[in-house]
Amino acid sequence: MKIAMIGQKDVPSRLGGVEIAVGALSVRMAAKGHHVTLYNCHRYDLKNRRKKLPHIQYYKGVCIREIQVPDVKGVSAALGSMIATVCAVAAGGYDCIHFHAEGPALMCILPHIFGIRTVVTIHGLDWKRSKWGPLASWYLKLGEKTAVRFADELIVLSRDMQKYFRENYQRETLMIPNGIERPVKHPVDEIRKKWGIEKDGYILYLGRIVPEKGIQYLISAFQRVETDKKLVIAGGAADTDEYYIALERAAKSDPRIIFTGFVGENVLAELYSNCYLYCLPSEMEGLPISLLEALSYETCCVCSDIPECVEVIGTRGYLFRSRDDEDLRRILQMLCKEPERVVHCRSKADEFLYTTYNWDAITKKTLAAYRRNPDNGGEH
Repeated sequence: MKIAMIGQKDVPSRLGGVEIAVGALSVRMAAKGHHVTLYNCHRYDLKNRRKKLPHIQYYKGVCIREIQVPDVKGVSAALGSMIATVCAVAAGGYDCIHFHAEGPALMCILPHIFGIRTVVTIHGLDWKRSKWGPLASWYLKLGEKTAVRFADELIVLSRDMQKYFRENYQRETLMIPNGIERPVKHPVDEIRKKWGIEKDGYILYLGRIVPEKGIQYLISAFQRVETDKKLVIAGGAADTDEYYIALERAAKSDPRIIFTGFVGENVLAELYSNCYLYCLPSEMEGLPISLLEALSYETCCVCSDIPECVEVIGTRGYLFRSRDDEDLRRILQMLCKEPERVVHCRSKADEFLYTTYNWDAITKKTLAAYRRNPDNGGEH
């Protein structure tokens, strides 16, 4: 098949769950002989525009077309997906155009008009994210409604999201989650040189630094935990510089808290491999890839009790009441004082992860969704 994907920023990259998912799917589809084109939405600084990127590049058999747009909050994504869709429709010949996320999904009406099969993956209810103002939230909700009405197939990542679309729109969806790779554990090296941290000497949060991740609750809870362990917060802001600065300010009085900024693949693997436990305090998620990754490293995980985290973690970790920093403090203190609980939790990592969240199986189901009469094994 000839396939286009729209909605990601830069692939290959780890900017977010969309980019990780698009990268994993597209490479596997290309390896199966499909012609896959990614329309990346690449943002540039209006004041200091870098040299133009090549219009067409190739990565592991995947064609990447760069759509360059000015980096303006609330505008870049919408403009990029609009230009990308026009380019894809004008190019012609696509058997399916796959839109990722609610904002880009608004444009699925255009290929629908031209009779091109469209698939939309809702990675999360983006209109709920607190970083967006009323106008942006309205735009994202409109993208959701457009996907419900015009997408030939609507993919969601969790059973809770399936329930949402069934109850609010009477729309049936395919439940196809994100996946994980089998990791290779790395010994402590760069993280010792950069931040002076050792194996089992820190609690880790790794992901985007955005309000809905609830990092403020983690900082507040950790500051009241009696431990010599550090708290490492790894990741970069995403249109949320003010929030990042506010977190740094809140953590300034506690020298145990370390902000690393965005980290590369090797450092990321070291952080996962050697942390005492991983904490994800999110208020909302689509399907938390960082939680899946932490579990794949046989890490003890603590996360909020939102449905998407509960669905992933099962009995393989600890849950605290969402937005309740005192409940989170209680669990962190318990685990710091009773390391045998952490060791026991680590032993619960099993093959369930790799059968349920297997990228090869997920790719097969997604390809089936691209066909007009899918027999995809997706869960309706």
